[in-house]
Amino acid sequence: MTAAARDEAGARVFCAAALTALGGEIARRVGVKAERDAPLARFTTMRVGGPADLFATVHNVHELRAIVRFARSRAIPLTLLGRGSDVVIADAGIRGLVVQNRAEGSQLDGERYVAESGMPMARAATETQKAGMTGLEFGLAIPGTVGGAVWANAGAHDADIAAILETADVLLGDGSEARLSVAELDLRYRDSRLKHRPDEVALAATFRVAAVEPDAIAARLDEIRRWRRDHQPLGIPSAGSTFRNPPGDSAGRLIESAGLKGRRIGGASVSEKHANFIVNDGRGSAADIRALVDEVAAIVERETGVRLEPEVVFLGDWSGSESAAPSAASSEAPDASTAGPAAARADS
Repeated sequence: MTAAARDEAGARVFCAAALTALGGEIARRVGVKAERDAPLARFTTMRVGGPADLFATVHNVHELRAIVRFARSRAIPLTLLGRGSDVVIADAGIRGLVVQNRAEGSQLDGERYVAESGMPMARAATETQKAGMTGLEFGLAIPGTVGGAVWANAGAHDADIAAILETADVLLGDGSEARLSVAELDLRYRDSRLKHRPDEVALAATFRVAAVEPDAIAARLDEIRRWRRDHQPLGIPSAGSTFRNPPGDSAGRLIESAGLKGRRIGGASVSEKHANFIVNDGRGSAADIRALVDEVAAIVERETGVRLEPEVVFLGDWSGSESAAPSAASSEAPDASTAGPAAARADS
C-alpha cells in the first residue's frame, strides 16, 4: 500500500461513522468490545498518552489472532499493547485500532513452560517458582509481557530470553503461523527479528526450565525484589530503563557522570535513584518525557562522545511535536500509527 493510499484509507477509518461501524464489526466477528476515543495513559506504566481511535482488549490467543487478521483485512493501522511498559504514547494518542493483549494462558509440560504472549513476565516467574522450576526468575524484574520480552530479547540480572527460549509461535505477515527457533528469531542484545518485521506477531513462547527446590527459587526472587527496591524508583510512573546500554558501558553511569540526575522538563525528571530511569511526577506530558529523553541523549553525547539509543519506544501521533520523528517501527514496540495494516507491537 502506498503512502497516499494509506492516507486515503486512514481518512475513511477515522471518521466517526466509520469508527462506530468498525467497532460493531469487531464485536460481531471477533467477539470483543471496541471502545471509541479510549484514553491510553491508564494502560501504560508511564501514565501518559492521548486517546486511541478504537481500543479493544483480547483475552486469549484465538481473539488475538482474529483481531490482527481483521485489522489487516481492513487495512486498519494496528498497535498492540501488553502491560504498557517501555513505551511513551503521544499526547495526541494513537490513530487506528489499539489492542491490549491479555492472552495469559500457560502450562507446564515437563521441563517446558508454555505461555501466551500476554502473560506478564513477573507472573511467569512466580508460576514456575511455585512449580519448582528454575530459569525464569529474572522475569520478576521485567514489567512487560512474554510477547514483549521475546520481541526485545529482554533481560535482567545477568539473564535474558535468548538463554531460555526454545521456540516462539508467530503469526506471519501472510496470515500463516510458524514456530520459530531462537536462531530464526535472530535474538541479539535487546533485539530480534520481530523488531524489524512489524507484520509478525508473537502469539506464545516455550521456555526451557529445570527442576529445583521451590524454596531456593523463592530466595532468588526475594533477592531480586530487594535489589529492585534498593536500586530502582519503584512506585513512581516510568517506562523502565530509558536507554540501551552501549557496548561495554552502562547508560545509567554515563547519565550520572554527566550530572543529569534530577534533570527536569515539566513533570518529567531523571530519577535521583537510578539515572537510566525517567519518571513522571503525575503532571508530566508525553512531550515533556520525549524532550527530556532527547536532551539527556544530546548532553551525554556532547560530554562523552557516546550516543545513547532509547530503549523506550515512542508510539502514536507525534506530528504536532517538536521532537524528531518517532523511533523506527517494529513488531512489538514501534510507532506504526501510520503503518496501515502492519501491526505495531508495544510493551513490552
